[in-house]
Amino acid sequence: MDQTLTRPPIEAGKPGIAGPRQYGAVNWLGLWTLCLRETRRFWKVGMQTLFAPVVSSLLMLFVFKLAFDQGGSATSPGGVSFETFLAPGVVMMAILNNAFANTSSSLIIAKVQGNSVDFLMPPLSPLELTIGFLSGAVTRGILVGLVTYAAVWIMQITPFQIANLFAVLYFSVVASLFMGAVGLLGGIWADKFDHMAAVQNFVIMPLTMLSGTFYPIGRLPEPFVTISHFNPFFQMIDGFRYGFTGHAESDLWFGGLMSAAITLALCVGCWRMLKVGYKLKA
Repeated sequence: MDQTLTRPPIEAGKPGIAGPRQYGAVNWLGLWTLCLRETRRFWKVGMQTLFAPVVSSLLMLFVFKLAFDQGGSATSPGGVSFETFLAPGVVMMAILNNAFANTSSSLIIAKVQGNSVDFLMPPLSPLELTIGFLSGAVTRGILVGLVTYAAVWIMQITPFQIANLFAVLYFSVVASLFMGAVGLLGGIWADKFDHMAAVQNFVIMPLTMLSGTFYPIGRLPEPFVTISHFNPFFQMIDGFRYGFTGHAESDLWFGGLMSAAITLALCVGCWRMLKVGYKLKA
């Protein structure tokens, strides 16, 4: 006679028996948890992630001012002083670099240490993962930009007045999303830190040097002037600088739409790579 014991099926809803948790269309709890995780990652080491970039930006501002200001006589497009032209570019570079660092470091460290399961196992969709990682990048980028702006204003390095608040907010958020998506793509693709260094040296650095951060792009020879107008770094920096100086070197509508379109394409790419599990799932 078969003496095999079988366990009766568990019925959800009975007292003392927990059924499967229902999340609905969006796992808001999991998404909020991932956002907090990405924010606390850099907040715990705030001296390194928030204040160190500010010191680097201020030193860069002082060095370039002393090297190229020509005794206060140098002017830039729009008739503004060189330091007034330079300061928004330095702030934007801090935003770009830190947004990239947040997502890229999160992914590459998780892969190297074998902790990718921490965000792959929870019931989070690819879209929720993308939003969670990018939220941390935007938060860090905006915070670094605010602290850098406050430091420049407090130290009275240059008269840092806001001419167009919408342009400042729009291009700072788009820039954070743009570089956060680039960092996320790079972190998914890279297998080791050397791969991330290659992304920075061969992709980000050339785009940065042709972005007009430290000089008006009109001083470049052709064909680099034309090429720079299709550089998203230049368009974001130029739009951000317009928010402070009231003068832009290119068409703001073109720059705003191009930056948004490229950022959207990068975000879709992040979602797709997370969906297929590229280099993340066995």
